[in-house]
Amino acid sequence: MLIPSLALILHVWSAIVWVGGMFFALLGLRPAAGPLDPPARLALWRRVFGGFFSWVFVTVALLLISGFTLFLGGYAVGPHVDAMMALGIIMILIFFHLYFAPWKRFRAALDAGNNAAAAAQLNQIRILVIVNLILGLLTAAIGSSGRYWG
Repeated sequence: MLIPSLALILHVWSAIVWVGGMFFALLGLRPAAGPLDPPARLALWRRVFGGFFSWVFVTVALLLISGFTLFLGGYAVGPHVDAMMALGIIMILIFFHLYFAPWKRFRAALDAGNNAAAAAQLNQIRILVIVNLILGLLTAAIGSSGRYWG
């Protein structure tokens, strides 16, 4: 039972890091960064997301590896697992879009000194993070309560 236990621990830790990071960014850092002058605020978000997105790639890999280890090993079964897996894959696809489109454009705009364009891309990132936070909280609710359904 060591492998499923370790896989489940890695799965939960990875979800906590990703969803908790989004929660902190939206509800903790965003309000605190609001009063900063735009150049300082945009530079802050570049540093924050630069580090956080590296961790999201790690959590995505760990979530997929641990989730499929549990699923293919027969340790995770039921409709709640299917729902959790579907929502998780949607979240990953949203993150990949966020990273390879608005995040890339955000950095390019900042490098070019175009703060208005960078702010527009930061708003796109914010919207996608809100969507993923909602999906992440829903996925956590399904994953933690699903085995008790009917």
